[in-house]
Amino acid sequence: MARTAPKVERLAEDGEAMTDALATVLAAAEENGTVTWSDVSDDLTSGEWGRLIESGLLIDADGEGFVIDDPEGVREALEDSDAAPSDDDDEDSGWSKWDKLAGLATLGLFAGYSMTSVRDVIAGGFIDIFLGPLNDMLPFYAVILVLAIITGTTSTILQDNLMDMSGMGDHQEKMEDLKERRKAAKERDDQEALDRLEEEQMELMTDQMGMFKQQFRPMVWIMLVNIPLFLWLYWIVFGAGVEASPVITLPIFGEVEAWRNGVAGPVQAWIVWYFLCSLSFTQIIRKALNVETTPTG
Repeated sequence: MARTAPKVERLAEDGEAMTDALATVLAAAEENGTVTWSDVSDDLTSGEWGRLIESGLLIDADGEGFVIDDPEGVREALEDSDAAPSDDDDEDSGWSKWDKLAGLATLGLFAGYSMTSVRDVIAGGFIDIFLGPLNDMLPFYAVILVLAIITGTTSTILQDNLMDMSGMGDHQEKMEDLKERRKAAKERDDQEALDRLEEEQMELMTDQMGMFKQQFRPMVWIMLVNIPLFLWLYWIVFGAGVEASPVITLPIFGEVEAWRNGVAGPVQAWIVWYFLCSLSFTQIIRKALNVETTPTG
């Protein structure tokens, strides 16, 4: 069953004693067909036995003992739990030194929006070397279109490589399972189980903070790529030559005579055109590359 592995992972978080207890009960159930408390009482504590029942891995067999729900899945999950080094997983989910350097560089690039000298160095002195010829060959609306495709492609690839959507899906599944177990514990008025579930909920909330941190990680790299290109657009729009571009008809807003004209309140035409192109092509690129941007189980 799809939810077996997360249940075993939660037991593993309680310590090696719980996975040993699960392995003992699994062996007894496979040997006898069913397992009772008396079969394993020499190897398990009553608390461990109750925890296995509470987890949903050990279920009642109509009064004839208990059976393991999805024994094959439990066996595979136990093997994976033994083989997977948790320290490496924790390190992978955090920020490397390169992520932190990218974050610092991104903060520095933001200065270009308010400081003309910084913008001139980044946009006019470096980015224009590569994009200047493009601007000479194409009308400005087409230049914005090309840049929107570039930023949409890089953003999609970075999200796909730096975000673990399956991990977020597993976290949501754990939260849903916890909610169900809490409801069952309330119905049977099991205060001990409720206290244990309270502790587990606190741990999951801590994990959720790590998920938010992980979601922000690709955003740093996306901004590191996109901000210089956007600064170049800003530099071009407020420089010479752009206002002489032909009149363009924007979707919804109609004809625009100047790129610096406000078309959505104070939002200028060139910004609106960029975001329309970026949003449209990003969706197309995600579909083409089959990139998931929502949590999956």
